[in-house]
Amino acid sequence: MNLDFSPEDQAFRAEVRAWMRDNVPQQVGPSIGIPSHKETQFAWERKLGAKGWLAYTWPKEYGGPGWTATQQYIFDTERALAGAPPCGPFGLSMLGPVLMRYGNEAQKQRYLPPIARGEEFWCQGYSEPGAGSDLASLKTRAVREEDHYIVNGQKIWTTQAHWADFIFCLVRTNPDGPKQQGISFLLIDMATPGIEIRPITTIDGHHHLNEVFLTDVRVPVENLVGEEGEGWTIAKYLLTHERTSIAGVADSYYQLGRLHEAVADDPVLSQDPVVTRRLATLEVDLMALEYTNLRTLDRVAKGQPPGSESSGLKIKGTELQQAISEAQMELGGLGALPWLTAAEDVHTVFAGATQRYNFLRASSIYGGTNEIQKNVLAKLLQL
Repeated sequence: MNLDFSPEDQAFRAEVRAWMRDNVPQQVGPSIGIPSHKETQFAWERKLGAKGWLAYTWPKEYGGPGWTATQQYIFDTERALAGAPPCGPFGLSMLGPVLMRYGNEAQKQRYLPPIARGEEFWCQGYSEPGAGSDLASLKTRAVREEDHYIVNGQKIWTTQAHWADFIFCLVRTNPDGPKQQGISFLLIDMATPGIEIRPITTIDGHHHLNEVFLTDVRVPVENLVGEEGEGWTIAKYLLTHERTSIAGVADSYYQLGRLHEAVADDPVLSQDPVVTRRLATLEVDLMALEYTNLRTLDRVAKGQPPGSESSGLKIKGTELQQAISEAQMELGGLGALPWLTAAEDVHTVFAGATQRYNFLRASSIYGGTNEIQKNVLAKLLQL
């Protein structure tokens, strides 16, 4: 990632790099995708919040540092290169922008400051059995009774619901008419009676995901974001931000850099032209993705939404994450076989390769399957 920065941006990069060097705890370590250790992850996010850097994409008026798109890019790059995991995206990258655009003043004042300080953690209640890629088919109902909605239904694949203080949910408030027009966007306290969480253990051996059952859950009407029936519009806006962040350019550079180091230390792999060509191909593809991501950041910096380009970033970003993890596992050979521990002479990037590979099988599914993203781009070309 060798871009020409202004003297001011170079000084900013030096500041961020120095802070990361002094403050990234060793026990946090680089993440394979989604953090697995709650307390160390939350402590890291609170440390960033105390510095004012947790909500690094937010404007100052909402508790962010007000950085330019270039500074945001530099920060995320230095965070990844320091081996620190990305922070939970649900409050910071998804709900935050939604509240800034669609929330009322009371909602902004109540929810944005604790997110920016790392004091409250959110999860996303979108997918349901039978309503994943076809999200508009969701069946979770919210019926208004005076000053509350009564919510009944089920959400699935809910990442870190077992950690979350709150969940933002798509619910059906009108069962009649076109299905997209009957959806609303609710904020729900996870401590509300009637919420049950059941764990889902994934192929990487960790508990990231959950089923969430809602039975007669009472949600105050003031927790409705936007207007009743506006949920589909809000959901599409949120997903453009989610898919842009899923691209994971900085973390892919970190993982590819670790792979380069491991290959260089191996006398056989380092002399193999097939390995050299494979690494070069990954690097070229990642550079192309990076510049596409920068163009999207430039749009956001000018006050425009990420747009349909976010679907392209999601497709290529997740495919590259999978390709890098596959290379780590295959080039690691026998060294990649151990699941959690490895022999002392095995490079760490190979020792964790199998678990990382298994986790990232899901990256082309979550956030909207890559097949659906291709449909989004195809419709754009038809306009």
